[in-house]
Amino acid sequence: MEMELRPSRGGFLRPFGCGWFIREYLLGNGPEGSPQIDLERGAPQADINYEYKEALARATARERAERIISRQVVRGVDVTEEHAEDIYQKQLRKVSRKFTHMRYHSFLMYFGVLKRLGWVEATERMEPSAIQDNYPDAPKRTYYRLTREGISANDRSWANPLFTLYPEIGPNHLKNN
Repeated sequence: MEMELRPSRGGFLRPFGCGWFIREYLLGNGPEGSPQIDLERGAPQADINYEYKEALARATARERAERIISRQVVRGVDVTEEHAEDIYQKQLRKVSRKFTHMRYHSFLMYFGVLKRLGWVEATERMEPSAIQDNYPDAPKRTYYRLTREGISANDRSWANPLFTLYPEIGPNHLKNN
């Protein structure tokens, strides 16, 4: 029997994918404990990236804590809610915010694909960025929101927007020639 080896959501080593998070965040759903935002107002790219990293850290800490708690329960330890929360908080402090391979530049490139697909658009809202304190000509923080196309795009498309943008490459690299 042949079985596909791939995660159902997210990617290898990640509890959820970047595309899924961006869509849910810009829909105002507050995924994985992130704050809920106003759909029309949107959010700046830097804030979305920050919340994505923090959500990954929370999910990773939760998974690690669940494994620790499970082992303790199997050994017969009585785990209270307070003790479980302490374990989770300790694991959360241990998670490096750089543990994902997606650095900010990669996030911007990924977000650029979403813009080219027409799934996100800039709103009218802009605000000064911190860099403008020293470099007044630096760009302002631009807010982005989902478009109708982004809202209606299916899960498969959001799972890999690059293949959606360039269907000619698609998953061809996975096929045996």
